[in-house]
Amino acid sequence: MTQTLDDFWAHDPYILPFAAESTYYLYTALRGEPVVVAYRSTDLEAWDEEPVVVFRVPEGSWAAATEAPWAPEVHEYEGRFYLFTTLHDSSRELEVPGGARFRAVTASEDHVPTARGTVIAVADHPAGPFELLRTDAPVPPADFMTLDGTLFIDEDGAPWMVYAHEWVQVFDGTIEAVPLTPDLTAAAGDPILLFRGSEAAFLKDLPPSAQTRMPYVTDGPQLRRLSGGELLMLWATYRPRDGGSDYVETMALSRSGRLQGPWEHLEILVDGNAGHGMLFDAFDGRTMLVLHRGMGTPRVRAELHEVVEVGDRLRLA
Repeated sequence: MTQTLDDFWAHDPYILPFAAESTYYLYTALRGEPVVVAYRSTDLEAWDEEPVVVFRVPEGSWAAATEAPWAPEVHEYEGRFYLFTTLHDSSRELEVPGGARFRAVTASEDHVPTARGTVIAVADHPAGPFELLRTDAPVPPADFMTLDGTLFIDEDGAPWMVYAHEWVQVFDGTIEAVPLTPDLTAAAGDPILLFRGSEAAFLKDLPPSAQTRMPYVTDGPQLRRLSGGELLMLWATYRPRDGGSDYVETMALSRSGRLQGPWEHLEILVDGNAGHGMLFDAFDGRTMLVLHRGMGTPRVRAELHEVVEVGDRLRLA
């Protein structure tokens, strides 16, 4: 039995094309459960009705074994498969600059920073089972509230984790990067700042108001090298709109082609409460974008779009 993307809940979807099996693996968390699952398809249309559990949050790590992971993604690297996913311990509070709690513009509750960070697990196959490379701490600094880490290999072949630093802790959310050891087991240096959420291009066109102040959300960085050598980043945030906010997928560009930038902010790629996207090359040669629509609602679904490179940016086909 199979189903379509419209039939099942999928938040922060990530698709790995596995050529050895001519199969696509779609990774997501299982709603309300401390596991990462994978749905499989050979044509991007019909997907397994029952997903495969590829990772379970273990007992005995720094993270709570009962809290659901966020934003799982799997990368093939040096002949093995590496799961990047964000874990949590909501019982352990982290420091906030100034020690204050604050009320977000888009929510009614107080937001307090708690332990959150991206971990890396490894397996010999895309279906897992994945085991944590380390259990004592996330890869970014443990006193940072971080999420949505992804793997990037720079022009010198060195691995990095690019991640979002949560607005709940820093008010103006950031996209940062930390170098990794060659075996991906640990950070190999200090994090660097790539840009801040308040730098989004569309914010420059909005008049100052209560709806354009902090917090500025940064979510789901994903990187792709363009044919001209530029480095494009997809990332998600909220655009103030009609007295509320709209979750959107936007773009930034490093014309130098280097992760360190400088980063120039481009227009929104997809709006309408859709975002946290990633790009992959389909077996038929198309470049595809998968993201989720329905952020903050009970009905969150993965959505596929073909994209094309137009100059120094991407467009929906």
